[in-house]
Amino acid sequence: MDGWQIILTVLVVGLVALGLMLLIAPRFTIRLPFAVLLSLLYRKQVVGLENIPNDQGCVVVSNHVSWIDGVLLLWILPRNIRFVVDGGNFTNPLLKGLASRFGTILMAANPKSIGRALKEGREGVKAGDLIGIFPEGTLTRTGQLQTFKPGYQKILKGTDGCILPIYMEGMWGSIFSHSGGKLFFKWPDKFRRRLTLHIGKPLTAETPLSHVRSSVLALGAAATIDNRQEFPILAKRIIRVWRKRWKSLQAADSLGQQASGRSMLLRVFALRRVLRREVFAKDEQFVGVLLPPSVGGVAVNVALAMDRRVAANLNYTVSSDVVNHCIKDVGIKHVLSTEKFISKTGLEVDADMVMLDTLRDKVTVVDKTIAFIQAYLIPAVLLDLLLGLNKIKADDLLTVIFTSGSTGMPKGVLLSNANISHNVDAIDRAVRLNNKDTVLGILPFFHSFGYSVTLWAVQTLGPCAVYHFNPLDAKQVGKLSEKFGVTVLLGTPTFLRGYLRRVKPEQFSKLDVVVVGAEKMPGELFGAFEEKFGVRPVEGYGATELSPLVSVNIPPSRSPAKFQPDRVEGSVGRPLPGVSARVVTPDTDHELDTNEDGMLLISGPNVMKGYANREDLTKETINNGWYVTGDIAHIDQQGFIHITGRLSRFSKIGGEMVPHVRVEEELGKSFCEGEDDEQVRLCVTAVPDAKKGERLIVLHLKTEKDITEIRKSLSDAGLPNLFIPAQDSFIEIEEIPMLGTGKLDLKGAKQMAADLVAAGTS
Repeated sequence: MDGWQIILTVLVVGLVALGLMLLIAPRFTIRLPFAVLLSLLYRKQVVGLENIPNDQGCVVVSNHVSWIDGVLLLWILPRNIRFVVDGGNFTNPLLKGLASRFGTILMAANPKSIGRALKEGREGVKAGDLIGIFPEGTLTRTGQLQTFKPGYQKILKGTDGCILPIYMEGMWGSIFSHSGGKLFFKWPDKFRRRLTLHIGKPLTAETPLSHVRSSVLALGAAATIDNRQEFPILAKRIIRVWRKRWKSLQAADSLGQQASGRSMLLRVFALRRVLRREVFAKDEQFVGVLLPPSVGGVAVNVALAMDRRVAANLNYTVSSDVVNHCIKDVGIKHVLSTEKFISKTGLEVDADMVMLDTLRDKVTVVDKTIAFIQAYLIPAVLLDLLLGLNKIKADDLLTVIFTSGSTGMPKGVLLSNANISHNVDAIDRAVRLNNKDTVLGILPFFHSFGYSVTLWAVQTLGPCAVYHFNPLDAKQVGKLSEKFGVTVLLGTPTFLRGYLRRVKPEQFSKLDVVVVGAEKMPGELFGAFEEKFGVRPVEGYGATELSPLVSVNIPPSRSPAKFQPDRVEGSVGRPLPGVSARVVTPDTDHELDTNEDGMLLISGPNVMKGYANREDLTKETINNGWYVTGDIAHIDQQGFIHITGRLSRFSKIGGEMVPHVRVEEELGKSFCEGEDDEQVRLCVTAVPDAKKGERLIVLHLKTEKDITEIRKSLSDAGLPNLFIPAQDSFIEIEEIPMLGTGKLDLKGAKQMAADLVAAGTS
């Protein structure tokens, strides 16, 4: 017998012996080698062990991210769980024997086998066992929690068992998950992963399915918050991404600037040195930025992040008084801009202005040499130490973004590295940006979506970004898209209306993904855009206080879905991984059931640290970790969020809540028919009324339509009389009040209506 035969014989005998040992050994003996191996590969943290019943049978319901979730839960939890699993994965005698040792309930895809498995699970609950179920029925392909199936309810029927909700965070990105669109055949994105398991309080067997899912979702938010130290520090990540895109085009803009990854690194390192030497005091934290979305705007924001300062991108579409309010609010000493841009805005700023075009003359040969060495020669790990990036923590502030001011004076929203990094990760999972994408960056960086997504997400996930300062400039948008081959467009329905009219189909020929937000997407706009450009838009939802993303429908071309839908038109999508949403009654905070409208609350690592210098407002809007959005919504049976309106966009008339958005939608069908759909033509607001509390007012552009006929169309559409504005409540104006972000200026519209009614214009 030669050497190879001896080795082969030893291996076969060893495997047989191992198999026999596993099949006859006590369960704790089998656990030992697995526990040692898993301890080497993973770090675990468990919260809520005290919630596991000691002597009561229950059904354990968990999220399902990886192929080995069951094995991991058996390792982490002290009590054995008898999982109900697909028997097709256990045809191997060894695996089947192991499953038997742990009391696993194998189920085939036929009614008789399913019935037998449910009965066995029911008997297990009666006997005091923990019966494990993955109610999604399949592995998630985006990390989002999917629809729950009601099978576990049949197991609990006729028992005194309970439901134990749990959530495990940390397995996305492993070879056992669908991250990157692949299962197994990929390199894991980190080693010795940190797993955070949250165990909720037991729920009664009668708990509605939607509330069970909501409980698991909430545990997921808590687990992700606890695991936030694992989020990449973006200032470190961008160095590595730009080095990979060394000679590739990384950023371009309508000002004619183009830069590769190498060029961006050189600019940022040189700028960081000059700002430290010439401008900033050592302890200066907040720095104002007045720049349009551009190559220069990206470089400035990244340079500030690498210098561990907090960028405050200021809104250049508002008045000087508003800008100076923001500056004073957070104590900004210096504002970075250029002579040309500041002259165009006409703003008078109460801070030391630093003009970047004149600062360029202060870049020395030494600065350029050191920037070259940092960009080209120093390993990234060492560079982190030299620049102090290793000192940045997840909870350290990255930026302050001011709210739009649509309902009052802007508030400074404090966002941390973890807040923005979570959003970057969420975009990666949902939209799956890659180095073949070119993203059109038309949202300003003072807008949370522009800052988080078109700046940080795009620059750290691999695509090229093309920036333009005016999203309403459809002609220039079309030219840039055609020139650079734009594949991803992020905007608002208002912007899309303009592109429908003025952009040629060939200019959007490479467009693959369109995501819209900020306002409700009209139903007819989906089809019109797809018909002209061949891409169907999807809706997402967010708020400045939420960094900003909460949910998104997965774009059709990027969808990995097989067994469950990941897009429902008319909704704003499912909550992103780690984000929890629930709907409650505005007055009592009682959680509502499926399809019931109420106040939308959000929890997760995307929730802001708070409002700058306004602890009172922070406490009003964040209750036990839940951000009160102010939006009225419902969640459907599949977990998709549907926004009904904003609480501030409701009027209480005659004791009933009248939604402005609903009235606007119906008015738009008749009022705007045949009109140029490039612009917003009407806005519904309200003024005080002595008899009924409030009175609806319709501000509209000049029209040839008959107001009487328009009112009749509302009645024909089935709107109650309270929803129909009076004949004299239609007021013609020259321009609908809008914010620079493309949103309606609700505060401005309300004030305009009040002034016009007081003046007797109506």
